[in-house]
Amino acid sequence: MNLKNIKIILADEPKFRIKQVFKAIFGDLISNWNDNTTLPLPLRKVLNTKCPLEIKSEIFNSENSRAVKALITLQDNANIETVLMKHKDGRATVCVSSQVGCPLGCDFCATGKIGYKRNLEASEIVGQVLFWQRYLRKSGNGPDKVTNIVYMGMGEPFLNYDNVMESIRLINDKDIFNIGARHISISTSGLINEINKFAKEKMQINLAVSLNASNSKLRSELMPINDKYPLKKLMLAVENYINNSSRRVMFEYLMIDGVNDSEYHAKELSKLINNPLYVVNIIRYNPTEKYQPSSPRAIEKFKHILQRAGIKVTQRYSFGADINAACGQLAGN
Repeated sequence: MNLKNIKIILADEPKFRIKQVFKAIFGDLISNWNDNTTLPLPLRKVLNTKCPLEIKSEIFNSENSRAVKALITLQDNANIETVLMKHKDGRATVCVSSQVGCPLGCDFCATGKIGYKRNLEASEIVGQVLFWQRYLRKSGNGPDKVTNIVYMGMGEPFLNYDNVMESIRLINDKDIFNIGARHISISTSGLINEINKFAKEKMQINLAVSLNASNSKLRSELMPINDKYPLKKLMLAVENYINNSSRRVMFEYLMIDGVNDSEYHAKELSKLINNPLYVVNIIRYNPTEKYQPSSPRAIEKFKHILQRAGIKVTQRYSFGADINAACGQLAGN
């Protein structure tokens, strides 16, 4: 699906046609233009040839959680992965990818191991949401529509800033998915210039920062991006974001056995997270190759140290680790 091409094709059509087309794609969820008989046959033929609605995919179901992963093949035969998480409270969260691969090379992340291929177009990001909307409509099992979006899949969203923001505006559009900005979250590894730019955006999108270390030396070992955007400057950018937006910031902290999960690290982190609008989201590491997850006991101890220091703490439970669909495991294969 290419929304830009669709708009070019419809440029000489009556003005009401674009609304008809958007309703067919995002409301009726058609996968072939011939399924929409309100459009003239010649137009349907052109759209089927130049802007097909088929999404090539392979689906993987988790046996241990309410997660489903899809491997999507794009028009240039590049592969990306996207994950649907069905929550017990009725929410359906889609984790979208923003790049084919990732250039940042975080030591714990499977996506980084495959390197960077290219940025995704806004339509390719929106297409992932459309795929899961169709899936939920057909399955009839659980939620009937996507309710939340997290930009936490393959790639660094802020390295594809313009396309990501365009995709959010489309997802938020009442004639497309009508998903509120407060139900959309972007996770970044800490690109300072883009965080400062994001602070000026008018939509109230949630910001999450992939932190994973309590000091700059350790963070550089795990996340090479820290050499360019060191922890001290990153925290200043986050503070600037809060001053501009007055919104909470989530710091994601992967718990890796023997690396960042000691009592010392917890106490060090509690000094770093010193703002009432900061929240630490503890995530048990999902094994890839090099590292192992922290023990449940170590995680509980770490969490209690933060809580005793007055830090707001949440704990994310993994969806789909058995199908390599959990945080840090997406590799497009």
